[in-house]
Amino acid sequence: MAVSSLKRVALFGAAALACEGPTYQLHKRATGGAVWSYDESQDWGKLSEDYELCQTGMQQAPIPLNLQQGLSTAHIPRLNYSGEISGQYYNWGYGPAFRLDNENCLQGSTAVNCTVDFNAPNFTFDENGINETVYLQGWHVHTPADHSVQQDRSKAELHLVHLDRNGLERAVLAIRIDPGILSYSDFFAQAPFNSSNSDTTGGSQLFPNFNNTDTRMTGMSTPAAALREAGDFREMWTYRGSLTSPPCREGIRFFIARNVLFVSNAQMQDILRISTFSARAEQEVWMHEINV
Repeated sequence: MAVSSLKRVALFGAAALACEGPTYQLHKRATGGAVWSYDESQDWGKLSEDYELCQTGMQQAPIPLNLQQGLSTAHIPRLNYSGEISGQYYNWGYGPAFRLDNENCLQGSTAVNCTVDFNAPNFTFDENGINETVYLQGWHVHTPADHSVQQDRSKAELHLVHLDRNGLERAVLAIRIDPGILSYSDFFAQAPFNSSNSDTTGGSQLFPNFNNTDTRMTGMSTPAAALREAGDFREMWTYRGSLTSPPCREGIRFFIARNVLFVSNAQMQDILRISTFSARAEQEVWMHEINV
């Protein structure tokens, strides 16, 4: 990354907003329901009848991926991503996250009463012969990665969550994250990390830890940079999936980039420093229709 790019990293203003959020290792969806933990994801279906799909669903996410499954030639996303977007950085209770400016939309990592921003970055894909356009809600990071590839699990995974025109989660662009030799991510350079602020004028507030879900920091993000660093999803897997947390609602189309987004060692440490375990146990492949 050029030095000039580093100088463009914005200073972030803090704003404390009231928002029900998860606590360490315990989370309750904003819409109500039983408290659950990623450490015991195999038991989610026992916690509440509202979580039955976590146990009985036929398209539960995440699933293991491998090259023997091939790569997708169907449902290719037509990306409409460009430029910076304004929003708020925060910690979703398990790691770094960003949401577009919509105060009533995001609690934890879940869309609640969202008003869709039809000017937000978006992409179009086909499902059952019908074109669907979905709109970016925000992004968050899981540690370790939700999806393994060839039985290898990356240190983290970025989820760019997209809503349908009715404001419900519909699709996820998923990108695995690992440290790389001589690597530096322009995408994560915009976020309020130590590694991002080293060349700024100083004074920026940094990402809060996982036990602080109330702090919000106004800033800019360029999701197009993340897509570019992952090869713009020219090679990928796709499948019919679900929310990766209770109530495990199905009907979510996952797109997982084959290319890994490589970050510097310092950037990787910054991500891990404010994160805690947030990977649901991988589910057996069933009616997921991988790459179909």
